[in-house]
Amino acid sequence: MKGMMIQGTASNVGKSLFTTALCRLFANKGYTVAPFKAQNMSNRTVQTEDGKEISVAQAQQAKAANYTPSVLMNPIILKPGENHQTKVVFMGEAMRTMDGGDYQQTYYHDARQTIQAALSQLDQAVDFTFLEGAGSPVEMNLKDCDLANMAVAEMADVSVILVADIDKGGAFASIVGTLALFTQKERNRVKGLVINKFHGDVSSFASGRQWLEDYTGIPVLGVIPYIDHDLVEEDGMIDVSTLEAHTSDLTDKDATYEKLAGHLEAYIDVEKLLSIMLGEAHVY
Repeated sequence: MKGMMIQGTASNVGKSLFTTALCRLFANKGYTVAPFKAQNMSNRTVQTEDGKEISVAQAQQAKAANYTPSVLMNPIILKPGENHQTKVVFMGEAMRTMDGGDYQQTYYHDARQTIQAALSQLDQAVDFTFLEGAGSPVEMNLKDCDLANMAVAEMADVSVILVADIDKGGAFASIVGTLALFTQKERNRVKGLVINKFHGDVSSFASGRQWLEDYTGIPVLGVIPYIDHDLVEEDGMIDVSTLEAHTSDLTDKDATYEKLAGHLEAYIDVEKLLSIMLGEAHVY
């Protein structure tokens, strides 16, 4: 596929916001783009125009891309409930409620096929697809059955950008540790690093940027300052009355999408991003 995957060193590092900004940035440059998250664990969903259910994050990203939200962008949703039970949603339709072990045994292979089919259809429809990972890609107890991170990057055969949150500290260790836990084949997919949620003058991080590039051999594509926004958080505390709203409820966020795109463009190497999306980046 043409595009790339945005993975994070942990949950809440800003993958969804980064992907949203990418969608608007490259849509503004005249490309047809779409977001994609293979498997999303979230109770915060919206209805598409045809009455299907997708995560609010992918709906917002689609709006940012000036593209109609579709279940192709989020083919599987796992909606956690009480007593370790999870509602499984395939292609916008609720299947059944089960525990995690049953899901892996019952739906894992069907899920892979569903993800691959959705990716193939998106690839035919757009110039670039921005795939978003989930959580950390190196949760070693889950990695063999992970359908949200590197397995999806391999299905799509795209390069990976690794995003770290510097706001809470530990960004260096989280990047180096994540890369160390990848297999060599997985690590070879990582073509760029992004430092997110920076506070202060980004030039003050010059030595840190140089250290990361020297140590990992992977370029730091950008140091992105923290930015306030009014978008719905994918995994925030949820008022049940707000669930499964219609995607038309997201149409008033256009100014925010423009703000995010402008902010990203000011601090990211767009030419390197485009090279990675076209599959022209060097393998490290």
